[in-house]
Amino acid sequence: MTAWKAKRNIMKRYDITAEMYDERYFDEQHRKYQKALENVDMEGLEVLDVGCGSGLFFSHVAEQAKIVVGMDVSHGLLLKAKDQAKRFENVFLVQSDADHLPFKAGFFGVAVAFTMLQNIPNPAKTITELRRIVKTGDRVVVTGLKKAFTLSEFMDILENSKLTLTAFIDEEALNCYVAILTA
Repeated sequence: MTAWKAKRNIMKRYDITAEMYDERYFDEQHRKYQKALENVDMEGLEVLDVGCGSGLFFSHVAEQAKIVVGMDVSHGLLLKAKDQAKRFENVFLVQSDADHLPFKAGFFGVAVAFTMLQNIPNPAKTITELRRIVKTGDRVVVTGLKKAFTLSEFMDILENSKLTLTAFIDEEALNCYVAILTA
């Protein structure tokens, strides 16, 4: 299957399940956000939430960040995210492919990708694109779903990213590994 065909299948799946996304993933996602925010200060920064889903992360970061851009390939999820985004003046939404982000290199202070990499045909390529859009010395936060990646597989992806691993969380209460990387 081509990469684009795989991405279209993911997009369709999330468009169909958008209405139940929050109910299904709310608690799990908030645990990941909390762990990431314990390790990354987003005060006054430009934050990109790649694969933003329904916008659950916005309430955790919008008040501290300069701006938050929520990006997702799923139109259905972006419609849900719009409800979250309108609560904040500094949150904006973009529909885009995570491997071809429509942003200038080095624009963002932080890029986060929660529970997204397992949906991408080439996670290493996606992390390379995240590295491109953050400023040198700033952070990229990614998670890897444990049922999709072994620890070894996930670590290999991170090591090949040309980013420096600064924190790694692997707790039993989380369904994902949480990695904090520096560009």
